[in-house]
Amino acid sequence: MAWKVFSVRCFSRARWISIVVVLAFLSGCGGIRQGEPALPPPPASKKELAMLGHTIQVGAFAKLDNAVRLMQKLDAMGLDAYYYRHASGLYKVRFGDYPSRKEAQARAVQLRKAGLIDAFYLVAPEDSAAARYRHYRGGPLRKMLVNTAEGFIGIPYEWGGESAETGFDCSGLTMTTYKLNGLNLPRNSRAQFQAGTPVRREDLAPGDLVFFATNGDSEVSHVGIYTGNGSFIHAPKKGDTIRQSSLNSDYFDGCYVGARTYLDKDG
Repeated sequence: MAWKVFSVRCFSRARWISIVVVLAFLSGCGGIRQGEPALPPPPASKKELAMLGHTIQVGAFAKLDNAVRLMQKLDAMGLDAYYYRHASGLYKVRFGDYPSRKEAQARAVQLRKAGLIDAFYLVAPEDSAAARYRHYRGGPLRKMLVNTAEGFIGIPYEWGGESAETGFDCSGLTMTTYKLNGLNLPRNSRAQFQAGTPVRREDLAPGDLVFFATNGDSEVSHVGIYTGNGSFIHAPKKGDTIRQSSLNSDYFDGCYVGARTYLDKDG
């Protein structure tokens, strides 16, 4: 996602509500007859993300730039690579979604022989937070997602391989957060918006994704991960540091498009 200029004017919620009320008055409220109860909207069908298969982990870099270069090299090969900061403080890279350990092992050995990677570690799907906590009550998986996103705060988020117009930098953060926990979230913000189940703003829960139209139209162009209490974590623009912001700020309140959930409420 690339924000070229922050001068795009987004209407505040109050102004939009005023416009909607006026239009509704002029149009007779969409043809609903007086005295007839409005029909409730049909319930949204629950969408669940697929579990991520076996992945390959490589590298242990003290410098972020080294992890970014390796990620971009692997991503250019169509390997869907992504980096993250390990609890040790070192940056590591993961990639792949292999149905079996044997296939992941074969691919890693092939890449090592070609000189593209050195030592590697195979991450099994059953070791992920999603495999352990997806349907547990009390929201442990949601907490893991938030903890993962919080681990990115303060570091630059560089991404490559896809047009900035699709919101790829910001969506790279949300994709990585979900994949590190074992869930195969799509790559760009618009695909992420389509993949989830709509959730009302007042029903947001930690781990849900919040979407914005930051290009002056109604198209989704930015995404962040909701952390609770009206806040979300996001990558503001390419090269900027990842931070926490408020949904209730004038800018984000005016550009807010909607939210999506990919988990059970108790998650």
